[in-house]
Amino acid sequence: MSDVPYTAWPRIGQPPPWTPLDDHLLYTCHVVDDLTRGRLAHRAPVPSMARLAPGELSVAVGPASRSTWRAVGDGSYRHSSVLAVGQPAFVIGSLVGSALGNAARRRQAAADARQRWVADGHGEVTVTDRRAYFGHPQSSLDLGWTGLDTADLVAPDAFQCSFRDMYNGSPQLIRLHSLWASLMFVLAAHAAFPAHPRLAGGSWLPPGFEARCAAYGRTCPQVR
Repeated sequence: MSDVPYTAWPRIGQPPPWTPLDDHLLYTCHVVDDLTRGRLAHRAPVPSMARLAPGELSVAVGPASRSTWRAVGDGSYRHSSVLAVGQPAFVIGSLVGSALGNAARRRQAAADARQRWVADGHGEVTVTDRRAYFGHPQSSLDLGWTGLDTADLVAPDAFQCSFRDMYNGSPQLIRLHSLWASLMFVLAAHAAFPAHPRLAGGSWLPPGFEARCAAYGRTCPQVR
């Protein structure tokens, strides 16, 4: 497991400007502090369009995009057969053109059959104390923390997890790209992966984040 690739902050001179990511991380720290102190239920719910279960608390809402590790094809392609009649040059040209076209379609089909990260659209993510819901007309997600097989923070704005499809049981690997990635990871880890090295080691936060908050006059609770 590698560290989250946070940009290193310089140790001398003026620190870089406070960013929206810093705001999201600081908010996450306060949510985690409430969670570990048993005060999460006292937070006011964040307005959300997602359907919530009784007692479920929405803690964050924001834009997100989904990527899925999958192939975009099954390796099949349309093989074109040409019956050419006429002058030899025309026949040879037709056959060569058909062969070249079939070879190109075969190469494209083989490339489409290889798995890769495929963008599946932009939407809105609602993060609750129990799950993350990604709203999208064709590729929505309902990620209950306790239903995940794996969870990780692979970039400052990328939450990655795996699970089994509820309809056919096939394994799924997805990423949600959002400034709420750290919040999704830490809530999932507390709920289902309490021994996760990133949670235990505190690397879900950038090095020196607490000192950075202090330098900007912001209060950051000790959560790692």
